[in-house]
Amino acid sequence: MDAETETIRRILTTSGDTWAVVGLSNNESRAAYGVARVLQRFGKRIVPVHPKAEAVHGEQGYASLADVPFPVDVVDVFVNSQWAGAVADEAVAIGAKAVWFQLGVIDDEAYARTREAGLDMVMDRCPAIEIPQLG
Repeated sequence: MDAETETIRRILTTSGDTWAVVGLSNNESRAAYGVARVLQRFGKRIVPVHPKAEAVHGEQGYASLADVPFPVDVVDVFVNSQWAGAVADEAVAIGAKAVWFQLGVIDDEAYARTREAGLDMVMDRCPAIEIPQLG
């Protein structure tokens, strides 16, 4: 098993079950909406984080990670790569254990910073694709 596969497995199985999904709104055509539903099916508590702070899939939404009033284990990032680094830095600031950049979200500098801060991190992958493969 390569290092990235091990990291993916660790995030999905031992990092904790509270996942902040940054960029999640009630727009059903967006990938975040479907991925959040899959995460819920696999027992994760999703926390919608979006400027609109909408409730999604029965969970209260928050405008930012800093507004979430309880600990978050994993921060799943569905924003453009240009904004993803700032979200990763916020994840470090709130004490998350891991950061997950979705497919197409790539920021090598943010990846390095987040790993240096001691967090697990995955980039350009999708948990909804990875989690059913855990077996």
